[in-house]
Amino acid sequence: MAKEKEHINLAFIGHVDHGKSTLVGHLLLQAGVISEQQLAEGEDKFRYVMDRLAEERERGLTIDLAHTKFETKKYEFTIVDCPGHRDFVKNMITGASQADAAVLVVAADDGVMPQTKEHVFLARTLGIDQLVVAINKMDLVDYSEDRYEEVKNEVSELIKTVGYKPQEVPFVAVSAFVGDNITEKSDKTPWYKGPTLVEALDQLKPPEKPVDLPLRIPIQDVYSITGVGTVPVGRVETGVLKTGDNVIFEPPGVGGEVKSIEMHHERIEQAEPGDNIGFNVRGVGKNDIRRGDVAGHPDTPPTVAKQFTAQVVVLQHPGVITVGYTPVFHCHTAQVACTFTELVQKINPATGEVQEENPDYLKTGDAAVVKIQPTKPLVIEKIKDIPHMGRFAIRDMGQTVAAGMCIDLVPAK
Repeated sequence: MAKEKEHINLAFIGHVDHGKSTLVGHLLLQAGVISEQQLAEGEDKFRYVMDRLAEERERGLTIDLAHTKFETKKYEFTIVDCPGHRDFVKNMITGASQADAAVLVVAADDGVMPQTKEHVFLARTLGIDQLVVAINKMDLVDYSEDRYEEVKNEVSELIKTVGYKPQEVPFVAVSAFVGDNITEKSDKTPWYKGPTLVEALDQLKPPEKPVDLPLRIPIQDVYSITGVGTVPVGRVETGVLKTGDNVIFEPPGVGGEVKSIEMHHERIEQAEPGDNIGFNVRGVGKNDIRRGDVAGHPDTPPTVAKQFTAQVVVLQHPGVITVGYTPVFHCHTAQVACTFTELVQKINPATGEVQEENPDYLKTGDAAVVKIQPTKPLVIEKIKDIPHMGRFAIRDMGQTVAAGMCIDLVPAK
């Protein structure tokens, strides 16, 4: 069997009307994943592909979304979230995947917009350390090199503030609608000497598989399958799971021996980080576990936090955040209401320097160290111990108000 290509999870981020869906649609078309026949007629033909996939997701086909995978010469990519009007942020954080890299789409005619900034901050807070910038809609600015340079400089300044190095980031001049510089060099941009989008993606580095960290499998769903029994489904974030291992699910504290592991409907003997699996555990019933629980080995069980200290960035909040605020925290696959019990210090988001001790409130744009108490048991890990399990988003009023990471915790038991 040929060695499988290495796999990279890719997020498409950027302002709402800057052409993410069109770019993804054209990329999938040129990569041969979808055919011309699958496209609708007219201007919005690519958007339709994404919306159809979104509908399929709604129907619960979450385990293996073949449609959103595409291959380049070097890698197999999974698009973490079908871009479009669905809330990218929520999906990215609660979705099974942490993206390994992101394509930031910025329209050449608009330049940097508020959502561009928000997504860049978020990508950074979520630990995405590789970025490709697609300067899109070059057709609307007559393929102007001057305009490309202007937008490139504007975006460079923005990404520098959160710690990306512009000199290491490719800025690809594309037209998603026309298809310029996606897989092939366009003759309309003779001045552009950089890589095509696909070449830029092939320059990314695959993530290291954290096989040496303790096993953590956040549960996405629990199924009952005739002849097999209860099958929890989730993505292995860290560690290795083998048939015959004993596992424990936290917070409920139930566990048993792993009888079988399946991936893409085939039985496998062991699962590694990045694998989306279903597995059957002897003695664990459908009502014992639920989405948001986390499986690990009994000698290094998942940590249930009584309270934790976090570093957060307030992305958008119509008012202010004070002690006692209790929004919903989305952490791996869990969604738990948590209370802000103490605002420890306000920090400069760009430099990390302390600006104020014990502030009275936090508002949009603030970064801070805070103490948090979950209203019910929640598995979370310190970012320095198991980074994949230490990040979260905070949602309220139908939007993501903040994002952050756990820097310390008091275990519940």
